[in-house]
Amino acid sequence: MALRRTWAVALLGVDGALVEIEADVRKGGLPSVSLLGLPDSALQEAKNRVRSAIQNCPEEWPECCVTLALSPAAMPKAGTTYDLALACAVLSAAELVPGHRLVDAVFLGELALDGRIRPVRGLLPALLAARRAGMRRAVVPAAGLAEARLVDGIEIFGAEHLRDVVAWLRELGDLLRYPPDPGEPPAEQSPPDLADVLGQPEARWALEVAAAGGHHLVMVGPPGTGKTMLAKRLSGLLPELPPAESLEVTAIGSVAGELGDFPRLVRTAPFVAPHPSLSIAALIGGGSGLARPGAVTRAHRGVLFLDEACELGVKRLEALRTALEEGEVRLARRDGTLCYPARFQLVMATNPCPCAPVREIDCQCAPQARRRYLGKLSGPLLDRVDLRVRMRPITAMVERGDRPEGTAAVRARVARARERARLRWEEHGWQTNSEVPGTALRREFALPTTATALLDRGLEAGAITARGADRCLRVAWTLADLDGLERPEADHVAAALEFRDRRAA
Repeated sequence: MALRRTWAVALLGVDGALVEIEADVRKGGLPSVSLLGLPDSALQEAKNRVRSAIQNCPEEWPECCVTLALSPAAMPKAGTTYDLALACAVLSAAELVPGHRLVDAVFLGELALDGRIRPVRGLLPALLAARRAGMRRAVVPAAGLAEARLVDGIEIFGAEHLRDVVAWLRELGDLLRYPPDPGEPPAEQSPPDLADVLGQPEARWALEVAAAGGHHLVMVGPPGTGKTMLAKRLSGLLPELPPAESLEVTAIGSVAGELGDFPRLVRTAPFVAPHPSLSIAALIGGGSGLARPGAVTRAHRGVLFLDEACELGVKRLEALRTALEEGEVRLARRDGTLCYPARFQLVMATNPCPCAPVREIDCQCAPQARRRYLGKLSGPLLDRVDLRVRMRPITAMVERGDRPEGTAAVRARVARARERARLRWEEHGWQTNSEVPGTALRREFALPTTATALLDRGLEAGAITARGADRCLRVAWTLADLDGLERPEADHVAAALEFRDRRAA
């Protein structure tokens, strides 16, 4: 009987922290099992799962005093991912398996009572944290082996049963190195084509500008005019995610359990469209103990589409303001404060009034009702939205003249504009025009007074705020990139101001 240790990983949001698991098995006294280190209810129950799994391997459970400590002791531990590491530590401390393979290795997986190793969420960020901490090997559930192999620089093994891990520790057997063949993965669906949208030239142009600069967009118009169709086509206009962002988005999908049976690096910008009845916790993130990620985090590096935005209510909409400004959400709960990434493009669609007629002249709402309805989109929230556009009623079901541009042509223009912006801002660490701070646009990249004269008059008249002026400058740079110019001109600033016309929202 001795003191042995092994390693697991605690997930803190979409990041991980290495956890040292110590097992002390000593003769004398009444048989007992103590688990230390701020475990939650699910982890506290691991004592019974681990004991049953070891006995059903079958291996001998030490009938003596067993103390299990998880360090750092002051950090809350949650979930069932520690089961496999706890079992290996107990077996090694009881001198039933040698401990040399426990060095520099992490063990992740939930144990069934018969010893089967069940998959757990968050394998990808957990293994990234283990690699950063210098771990050389990792043992994961066989069902999660395909996801685990997305991480390079660390040796990955898969196991279906605890007895397989015991045999590997005794050097009597090998673990899986490659995931079992799950069959043919489903074919990736191509994004819907922009050519399917009838009419709406102003809205199509606003969508292109939003894609080129990473700007937020609100569309106001009667039902059936194509607001939802346009929003669903935005992610198809965005370029492929670079490797760092792809790994970041895939890690979020791993924590949320959305990678499915065929995990792969997420290359396309995510599109998240929650139902208007969702709660604030589902939108921003929340829950007891340690907060879970919400829709704004699942839309990180992609598009968050809020259809019927005025139906969400003021509290839900106002909860977005910090995420829009800072690109992250900080959630304080009982067990600690977590920071989740939330750098997304917000697209909102709403009707102009509660009755939402096809023609505005047919509206039956009182003026107060219209103001109350659109007033749910508050001034501070709209001030953070760069582009506002009114939708036109559809007047014909057949396109007149040439067929409208498809996604491929618009995506090519967006890619060229984004590349111009990337080359301009790369030494400062910004990727798109929407990320550039207003101070940089007013100082290092200040435009001549001839170009900003209209903007200055708007500030003087109180038509826009200082934040709104900064966002106008960002849109102006995007318009210049789409035109292939080095710097925005007066016409670009004027067009950016038109996009912020309050009458459009």
